[in-house]
Amino acid sequence: MEEAGSLLVIVDAANVVGSVPDGWWRDRRGAAERLRDRLAERGVPGHPGPMDIVLVVEGAARGVEPVPGVRVAAAPGSGDDHMVALVAEAGGRPVLVVTADRELRRRVTELGADVAGPRTVRPDPRRD
Repeated sequence: MEEAGSLLVIVDAANVVGSVPDGWWRDRRGAAERLRDRLAERGVPGHPGPMDIVLVVEGAARGVEPVPGVRVAAAPGSGDDHMVALVAEAGGRPVLVVTADRELRRRVTELGADVAGPRTVRPDPRRD
């Protein structure tokens, strides 16, 4: 999609997947794929309109393939550093970073991004 005026949503896969103790640690890649599929199906609740969703993966989740509606970016090193670079490269587009990582939130808000917590894209399964 990558439209200049569309919202760029950068999702910290490791942080979002790790926010719910549902056994994700047994299959990190599978957990990232399930998150990717949820994003493709539901988008980001509360954010209508065109958006470009980028799921940033690292470690054992590298190799997750993109699907229509969700790009997947495998961080070559630190996932946090890669997300900061994506925000810096956004070129004035509105950006939303989904993570609970306090340091990452600080870094991306300094670059003008908005932030939201994991529940934005991964509600508590007991209520979903």
